Amino acid sequence: MNFTRWSARLPGTQRRAAARTEQAVSPDRRGEGSVPAARGGRLPDDPRPLPAVDDLGVREVLDRVPSLVALVHGPEHRIAYVNDAYTAAFGARPVGAPARGALPELDALGLLPLLDQVQRSGKPRTVKSRKAPDGRCYTFTCTPVSEGEDRAVLIFATDVTDHAEAAERLRASERRQRETAVTLQRSLLPQELEEPDDLRVAATYHPGGTEAAVGGDWYDVITLGGGRTALVIGDVMGRGVRAAAVMGQLRTAVRAYARLDLPPHEVLQLLDGLAMEIDANQIATCVYAIHDPNEGRLVYASAGHLPILVRDENGTVRRADEPTGPPLGTGGWMHTSGSITLGPGSTAVLYTDGLVERRNEDLDEGIATLERALAGATGSPQVVCDRLVRSAGVTPDHDDDVAVLVLQHPARRGAESELFRNAALELLGGVEAAPRARAFASGVLTSWRFPVELHDLGVLAASELVANSLQHGTPPMRLRLRRTDRRLIIEVTDGDDHLPLRRRAEPGDESGRGIAIVATIASAWGSRRTPGGGKAVWCEFLLPKESKPAKPSTSSMTSTSTSSTASSLTSLEPSETGGSPS
Repeated sequence: MNFTRWSARLPGTQRRAAARTEQAVSPDRRGEGSVPAARGGRLPDDPRPLPAVDDLGVREVLDRVPSLVALVHGPEHRIAYVNDAYTAAFGARPVGAPARGALPELDALGLLPLLDQVQRSGKPRTVKSRKAPDGRCYTFTCTPVSEGEDRAVLIFATDVTDHAEAAERLRASERRQRETAVTLQRSLLPQELEEPDDLRVAATYHPGGTEAAVGGDWYDVITLGGGRTALVIGDVMGRGVRAAAVMGQLRTAVRAYARLDLPPHEVLQLLDGLAMEIDANQIATCVYAIHDPNEGRLVYASAGHLPILVRDENGTVRRADEPTGPPLGTGGWMHTSGSITLGPGSTAVLYTDGLVERRNEDLDEGIATLERALAGATGSPQVVCDRLVRSAGVTPDHDDDVAVLVLQHPARRGAESELFRNAALELLGGVEAAPRARAFASGVLTSWRFPVELHDLGVLAASELVANSLQHGTPPMRLRLRRTDRRLIIEVTDGDDHLPLRRRAEPGDESGRGIAIVATIASAWGSRRTPGGGKAVWCEFLLPKESKPAKPSTSSMTSTSTSSTASSLTSLEPSETGGSPS
């Protein structure tokens, strides 16, 4: 093999040879664009010319190159030459032997098809950072050096083990950081969703793929008492541990603000200020919604988040588009609340942008696709949740976090419907209002076949709440009783918006004990302002399992009761009302 002939085909060889030839032919032009003497490595008065590339010993040069060099030719890639570095790495190789048998390391790395491609195309190809059998990592560059019909390929391998190990350490560090963020993210999400009496809920969270840092998606379900439920979903902008930490602070704040039983827009107003205090450069989107089974609606407020989707019992899907304010952390915006019907048999979906946002399509197209998937989604909330995630094409390699919260207001029929009952009485005031309310409560609880002890406690609680409203509230007034499969809820509303407080009554006080009595006998109690002005004061009693009737009474409730029931309660006088004046 003529290495001088092959050396002329090496990349850059002809260019450098031409430069040397021009320098030797035109010594009088020295200094016009030529390399200075100091950079050329000799003194200006040194008469010795630099050697041309053709005068160098190619084998000697290649043998001293620290990189691995091999030359193969022909369709079988027969070995023409391997340098000393190649021999030191993989051992001696017989000249003239086919590469498939004589260069097993290249075969193991899958480079033989690449050699065929280089020969056919006449274009160089590079394969980066392949781990060879010797445990080192190399970047292989295959360059065609054919002349005429004699086709050959020069294989040049650079040892990049240090770079590969550094890259692997970086990837390992990123994996550990991502695992930390995922662990933090999952620990801050609810481990078990609260189970409201009137709703069935399910949620799922999918972190982004290994190439995507974990975001700040979160969701929560919060039972507010009195049969009401708060639902929230949000997304902190940004990635990594910082976003997950901010998410945890916001989620904790939401749970704290929810206990105040404020309207959705007031909760978002508080969150907006908190987000600015946490990090002025960190913003988040959020939807906060409240479901009241007595209203059959979902009242919500949105801070730059995607619209809630609601599918009714007939399969029609609607968007809760308005109202929507800017994201949390922007400040200077008054959020407002809206509502959307959530009747029996309806399903609502709250989600983050990772479910519908794609780089190659408009966001509205993604939401429309989700609407079509929801229209045909039936079954339990978890089944619906999984189906929506699959229809959106979410895989373990998805490039963004995905959080989905599904809630259903089931249509109860038959025996199950008897466990969920409502009864209400309008209170017109006057001296007869309290006895009338007691008689009504007694008749309702009797028809619901509650045990005697629970019956008496319910009547006492209704009496105290009504007496408190009559003394401190203003019309219109209403007494409402509601039972579920787990609890009895008693609620009194009036037109005054001053909330009662539980306080300690002194022995000589003639009032101030009503709310204290209710708080003592009930499992929980609370109060809130109603949207139209006024307030609602409620308490609830947990039902013992044995008190659930196998076949509850189906008699309808009216605003009056039998005379015998009323007469039996005339001797039951209400205690003094408690709390601060409304």
